Amino acid sequence: MTPAPSPANARVDAWVWAIRLYSTRSAATAACKAGHVKVNGAAAKPSQTVRPGDTVRAHTPGGERIVEVAGIIVKRTSAPLAAQHYVDQTPPPLPREERPARVERDRGAGRPTKRDRRLIERLRARDGDGDGDRD
Repeated sequence: MTPAPSPANARVDAWVWAIRLYSTRSAATAACKAGHVKVNGAAAKPSQTVRPGDTVRAHTPGGERIVEVAGIIVKRTSAPLAAQHYVDQTPPPLPREERPARVERDRGAGRPTKRDRRLIERLRARDGDGDGDRD
């Protein structure tokens, strides 16, 4: 018996689940529906196809991941085999000195004041353009 040829494309939700960006297929589908998965810069519906050479950005529970499709895989396999089907382009995390300081509040201090909320938003929006999102 000869092995079956690999498909030319795959659904994005199945592919990000198969390469282990999300722990379940339903979590991958929900992330696509919520707009947390982008293919080549555009928000992806779960049924959108990916091909080798596409760039996929996914907001995962572990942080944002940027991967390039190197091969198509639709079944979940071991991590070393799954790693052969993508090229990880995620930038390394910031060193501890460069991370923004957390705003510490006393436990039981109640609801943040307007000034506290603005300070928190200012610290979270240190992505350069000031609009508050990190991409």
